[in-house]
Amino acid sequence: MFDSTDGGSFSLRKGEKTYSCDECGKDFTRAEGLKRHKFIHSGVKPYSCDLCGKSFVEAGDLKTHQLIHSGVKPYSCDLCGKSFTQAGHLKTHQVIHSGVKAYSCDLCGKSFTQAGGLKTHQLIHSGVKAYNCDLCGKSFTQAQSLKTHQLVHSGFKPYSCELCGKSFTRAGHLKMHQLIHSGFKPYSCDLCGKSFTQAGGLKTHQLIHSGVQVYSCNLCGKSFAWAGDLKKHQLIHSGVKAYSCDLCGKSFAWAGDLKKHQLIHSGVKAYNCDLCGKSFKRAHSLKTHQLIHSGVKAYSCGLCGKSFTRAHSLKTHQLIHSGVKACDLCGKSFTEAGSLKKHQLIHSGVKPYSCDLCGKSFNRAQNLKRHQLIHSGVKPYSCDLCGKSFSLAHKCVRGSHTQVH
Repeated sequence: MFDSTDGGSFSLRKGEKTYSCDECGKDFTRAEGLKRHKFIHSGVKPYSCDLCGKSFVEAGDLKTHQLIHSGVKPYSCDLCGKSFTQAGHLKTHQVIHSGVKAYSCDLCGKSFTQAGGLKTHQLIHSGVKAYNCDLCGKSFTQAQSLKTHQLVHSGFKPYSCELCGKSFTRAGHLKMHQLIHSGFKPYSCDLCGKSFTQAGGLKTHQLIHSGVQVYSCNLCGKSFAWAGDLKKHQLIHSGVKAYSCDLCGKSFAWAGDLKKHQLIHSGVKAYNCDLCGKSFKRAHSLKTHQLIHSGVKAYSCGLCGKSFTRAHSLKTHQLIHSGVKACDLCGKSFTEAGSLKKHQLIHSGVKPYSCDLCGKSFNRAQNLKRHQLIHSGVKPYSCDLCGKSFSLAHKCVRGSHTQVH
């Protein structure tokens, strides 16, 4: 055995010189190979990608990585057609078709095709998230996950959809998005038949049927099946409604809700039912309507057995069992406490919302907004028969023509 000046060592084996790494014991036939290898232990990665900033120990690894951005994938799977930038990735992928999952988790029994997949999974049970984002504090179990996350703050989205131009920080997210354009939805709900492009979407949807609502509002206690719905709900308490309709003044917390609302003024109903001809402004409304013709009522009340076509209808119905709330003054009943409070303002005579122009008062802010349209001169609601315009929808209905007998 001989010492090497570069921190390694070499030996002679049957006339062949072998260079060994002092750190991990790995052997090399050439001193240059040992030098390149030692970069791994030093943490030095001198070769960086100009597009995403990812760095590598060797120039060859950088070239292989750059194939991701070029889109070139010369290695294809004969069974499913999926293509890869490297032959090694193709071999790893082909294990999926074999069905062999030799690496199992001792804690939960979940199995994996690769040892690396098992190691990554086991970090979930350990709870260790050693990689933290300096900007938002979010932590991750893997360094690569942190790097991918940091692209969110940079705004860099190198993967773009050729059909609609939407861009993403990860190639996987782009692939999932492209399923929307293909229309392929292989995951269907056994209860209502709704289909999804991803298994995760189906799992989230099935929470509606289970009745499980794990996300609760700290202010009012209302619970939701989805975290996104909770966030949207919490804007109600904040009172922030940054998106206003130019025609009627109604404001919304979300831009998407404003867009949906504006369809009311446009009068466009592009979605038609093939069975009865009824038309709708939104595709979702058409799908909900079509359940009437199918006869499917997937949402059933656990207390009385009554079934409904929509989850929202079931929720409203279940309030009856929880106890109907009635007005002490007139006896009118409500299923929600908030509706009862608004109603009681009528009896109290309190009208805290006043018009700056004419002084007229209202018990609700929304009624004041509708009233102010009179002063603005805006009349977004028109009669289809005579063309007369109105500032409020209900006045348009009252002023509509009646058939003469």
